[in-house]
Amino acid sequence: MGHSSLTDRVRSTQRLLRKNMLKSVLDQFDGQLMKLDEDKRRAKYSKMTASPFLFYRGTAYLFYFDTSREWLPYHSAPERPTWIQGDLHFENFGAFRSESGRIVFDVNDFDEGYLGSYLYDVLRMAVSVSLISRMMGLETEAEGEAIKQYAEAYYRQIQRFAKRKEDPCDLVFDEEHTDGPIRKLLRKVQKRSTSDFLEEVTTLLPENRRFIRSAEIVAVTEEERARLLAAWPDYIGTIEPKTKRPDAHYGIKDLAVKHGSGTASIGLDRYYVLIEAEGGNQALDDVVLEVKEVRVPVPAYFMPYSETFWNYFGHQGKRVIVTQQAMHHEADPYLGYLTIEDRHFYVRERSPYKKKLKVDKLDGAEELLAALETMGQITAKMHARADVDVKEGLLDYHSEDEIYAAMGEDRGAFAEFVANWAMSYAYQVEEDYVLFKEWVEERSA
Repeated sequence: MGHSSLTDRVRSTQRLLRKNMLKSVLDQFDGQLMKLDEDKRRAKYSKMTASPFLFYRGTAYLFYFDTSREWLPYHSAPERPTWIQGDLHFENFGAFRSESGRIVFDVNDFDEGYLGSYLYDVLRMAVSVSLISRMMGLETEAEGEAIKQYAEAYYRQIQRFAKRKEDPCDLVFDEEHTDGPIRKLLRKVQKRSTSDFLEEVTTLLPENRRFIRSAEIVAVTEEERARLLAAWPDYIGTIEPKTKRPDAHYGIKDLAVKHGSGTASIGLDRYYVLIEAEGGNQALDDVVLEVKEVRVPVPAYFMPYSETFWNYFGHQGKRVIVTQQAMHHEADPYLGYLTIEDRHFYVRERSPYKKKLKVDKLDGAEELLAALETMGQITAKMHARADVDVKEGLLDYHSEDEIYAAMGEDRGAFAEFVANWAMSYAYQVEEDYVLFKEWVEERSA
């Protein structure tokens, strides 16, 4: 057998084994655990075939399957984990209105919040930076510089917290404390009216305001309506006392099912609820709340088991809202949770000010670097801040101290490692993306 034939056999065997592993992981999580029916799996996979980045966004479980089995330097001590966001990538940062009414830029998705090494958040984000750098057509050197910009910004901010030069409870990223594309985004969002989103998804009828029905916003069934209404008082009872309004404020005017959002969350029920706001008839005071189903976070399948954590967070909706409250200086005042037929949901405001920083809106490498500087600081802020509000003694130490000790004194070496590892894993993602598309075609045949 010739050299080329041997090489082909080795390569084809490698591809076959990796494709079989991909199939097993996807079937386990999307099929067995998420219990997505065939239509929903097709919808999810159709989105994921659009680009390696969207494939990466939809397969957090594959990232953890790989990285949790690999020895990595810079991990923090397993007995002193960080409260991590769990699915950190470039498009999980965005603008929104905080509890005090400020328009801020921060992390905006907490469905996968869990306890684990800070390094998983940093590396997952770094791989997404690598992938979007390639989408932008950056050269390899510029790609590496972008990742190092993020990693070094994270390191410097953790260092400032650890040396008590700054307090994570005070750090906020509004128009005054940002620059470049993020400041531009915040200024654009600032011009929005509180009624913009309301008028986009609802219409004012003579008797009341109602949701507009569309391909994405459809009517609830009578059974869904009855179940949501029955669970609503439980939600009201979970709102933080310091931000809770009189019960009349949360009176329901209309309900709808929301389709078409997210990638990883396809298959989870999501409802829009239109509430009375101040309890009166001022139609423009109405607020749209999102009631989103949530399951066990993906990192939980790969991180060490914490009995204390699960005793406190038996309800997955509670886990998500406490994660957000812990990581944000000023969280959404509508956060709460409820249960419908043994399924866990959390509630949040569907803010008219919510907007992502899209990759295609960045004007070259300079704007990317400016955005990543802020994103690195925000990642450090949420890791350091999350030990402040956690009750029941889940974390009785300062996360920034543990992280700083794990990163060591050499900032450059840490950033170099993160960049090299992320770029290497991004190549694996691109190879997996090709195998994934082949598999999707095969299962559709």
